[in-house]
Amino acid sequence: MAEFSVSGTKVVVIGAARSGVAAAELLARRGARVTLSELRHSIRDCDRMEDLGISLELGGHRPETLANAELIVLSPGVSPRLDVVKRQRLRGTPVISEIELAARWVRGRIVAVTGTKGKSTTTVLTGRMIDTDGKRVLVGGNVGTALSSQIDQSAPGVIHVVEVSSFQLELTQSFRPWISVCLNLSPDHLDRHASFQEYADAKARIFANQTSEDAMVVNADDPQVIEIARRGRARQLPFAVRAPIMEGIAVVGEDVVQRTGTGVRSLFPVSAVTLPGKHFLSDVLAASAVATLVRLSTDAMRRAVENFTGLEHTLEAVGEVRGIRFINDSKATNIVAARASIECFEEGLVVIVGGRVKGGNFRDLVPALTSRVKTVVAIGEARARIREALDDVVNVMESETMADAVRAAAGAARPGGGVLLAPACASLDMFVDYAERGNVFKEEVERLARDVVVGKS
Repeated sequence: MAEFSVSGTKVVVIGAARSGVAAAELLARRGARVTLSELRHSIRDCDRMEDLGISLELGGHRPETLANAELIVLSPGVSPRLDVVKRQRLRGTPVISEIELAARWVRGRIVAVTGTKGKSTTTVLTGRMIDTDGKRVLVGGNVGTALSSQIDQSAPGVIHVVEVSSFQLELTQSFRPWISVCLNLSPDHLDRHASFQEYADAKARIFANQTSEDAMVVNADDPQVIEIARRGRARQLPFAVRAPIMEGIAVVGEDVVQRTGTGVRSLFPVSAVTLPGKHFLSDVLAASAVATLVRLSTDAMRRAVENFTGLEHTLEAVGEVRGIRFINDSKATNIVAARASIECFEEGLVVIVGGRVKGGNFRDLVPALTSRVKTVVAIGEARARIREALDDVVNVMESETMADAVRAAAGAARPGGGVLLAPACASLDMFVDYAERGNVFKEEVERLARDVVVGKS
């Protein structure tokens, strides 16, 4: 098959966030005539892009620019339902995602990880396992570095472990992972996808181009995952914390094991898992399933797991003020993730919830809140909906800023208890992304601690 070529092709990349910029630069290096179109009026690194010959179109997406395009590439944050994009698709202009573009030039093998929650943890831990075993690995996609930024490092011996979201998958055409991973599936991003079915269909794209020579790692504890996995042709390797499975990765007694038709092989003890939160065990099993397919040593798996203490903004311990613990789980951007986060704690918890609603029902938090939480501090656009859903269960306070929310939560908490940021929402009403939200939370906790020391609070 001839290598994909864009030499001399007029390409418009829409969206100048991390993935869009990486795609534009990759295309320019491959000889395309690139225009990077962005709604904002200013972006960083303009000089570098202009040095690469990339034309910048800031302040909006001009229909005439897209009309002249021979290929359109969307950054994940840009919806294919934009009128200017829909118009060009109807005219037959190819429209693809950044992950689809980059994958066409990957020379190694791809391990792709998707799911509603746990993607980043599983992706990074999988990469750590492969690296610990001494194999060449690049970790990126929706976490850290865009795949387009890694193409110059791609080689036949490299394994690319990439986190892929529904936004990235929905416009894939030929994207074919060597190993696909689907962790779980529950309603999310319904502010962009028209329905849960449409969201599930986007996730299922991860299996679409795999063949019997490939593998899919699927969560046997999640019926929705099993349902969409039926669409795939790759051989299945299940993992499960609870469901009884005859073959796959499971927990037996005190060990994480691999069950096969010939017996049971211990991979490492459950005690090696140092991540806070029981729900992370499922992610560890998923990474271990990939590790068995890559034929990593059990020693490498165990060492990687023992040394992996989690990611920033994921149940991250921030500090303690007046005997109150502060925990940052800004990455809990949907209701399922927030509920799992809350369930990691016992009584005496105050939770900061809110942002831009992505779908789901805040009422689903009630079982987790009961007996654990007396007060919820609501922030962002979702404040009124949170009060309406939870006011009969817990005391709901509203705050307009993160600074006010941290102070209110600290005032409601008691020594020996904790304040947890578990938003259950997107961040885009108040922040650039979940990372900025988490960083601002941490800054406000530090400010609170300083004020306590000098007697201001």
